Amino acid sequence: MILIIYTLKTLTMNKRVLIFCTLMFATLTIHAQGHMREHIKTLKVGFITERINLSSEEAQQFWPIYNDHEETLERIRKKERFELNSNISNAQNLSNIESEALLDNIVALQKEKLKAEENFLLKMRKVLPAKKVLLLLKAEEDFKKQILHQYRKRKGGGR
Repeated sequence: MILIIYTLKTLTMNKRVLIFCTLMFATLTIHAQGHMREHIKTLKVGFITERINLSSEEAQQFWPIYNDHEETLERIRKKERFELNSNISNAQNLSNIESEALLDNIVALQKEKLKAEENFLLKMRKVLPAKKVLLLLKAEEDFKKQILHQYRKRKGGGR
């Protein structure tokens, strides 16, 4: 901490302003992403609720299982992003042994994701009729398509 304060004192005013602005921009970007993620999550809940028409009893059992599954998938996605971002961009410089280890990790994460999906479907079949489980899968796919379509439309590349 003292080193940071000393470093800031030795910088010129322009550099301090630049660093401050950069930190503020990074903070606002992270906050905005978190807000956007929560907004999308809220939209998804409403979309799914409407599409599969849960009774109040079904909803009480459904949402804890669904939310737990979403957290599990997010944990796996974070591991995937870490593996890919930290290693695959440098794939050209990896040794064969490092490449084999990276591929093994990616395969293990894919298996973990598949197992999580399987467990989720088994749990859902215990609390919902099969037809509603299928409607859930369709609703999730439709939601992804809708979000992607809106994103493309906003970026000017919509069909």
